[in-house]
Amino acid sequence: MKQLNPTKLETALLEPFVGLTLESIVVPVTKQEFAAATNDISQAAMVGFDTESKPTFAVGEVSTGPHIVQFATHTTGYIFQLHHPDCLGHLTEILQSSHVQKIGFGLESDRAQIQKKLGLTVNALIDLNTVFRKQGYPRTAGVRAAVAIVLNQKFHKSKRVTTTNWSLPNLNSAQKLYAANDAYAALMVMEGLRQQEQVLST
Repeated sequence: MKQLNPTKLETALLEPFVGLTLESIVVPVTKQEFAAATNDISQAAMVGFDTESKPTFAVGEVSTGPHIVQFATHTTGYIFQLHHPDCLGHLTEILQSSHVQKIGFGLESDRAQIQKKLGLTVNALIDLNTVFRKQGYPRTAGVRAAVAIVLNQKFHKSKRVTTTNWSLPNLNSAQKLYAANDAYAALMVMEGLRQQEQVLST
């Protein structure tokens, strides 16, 4: 049965989604910080996952992204900046792990960009757009609609932050919150879906 996504007006009436705070977001810089982040992520059965790239505006300009890859556990958001020399080895370990499920929205482009830039195949990806499509929702359900449908909450996604420069060596607070909570929201939606399935199966 075909389902309809909630409208922006409908979602505006919902309670706001409570995401990760800046204090819960880690941007590794040193070898030790990347190792600690990788260890924490690797111990999770599922993590939220997304990437961000510096936007292209000129005709014919080719994206050099992704510039950051973000993960979220239940307590922490991790933002891996690809320009750091110690990033790639640890990022490769996580992306190629078949034990850590990586949950996100619209991951076809993320997978393709990672393959093109890093030559890596990302394993254990779960695209929530595919999950919602099987339930009868449009292909582009997206994080805003999914948070409203599953969690009955309003997810704010700033277009202004979306189009900022993600290749900067130092991300600002708004960028960190945006990136980490995109991944965190995906994880929370997946958890909500699993809880619904458990209720229906009892």
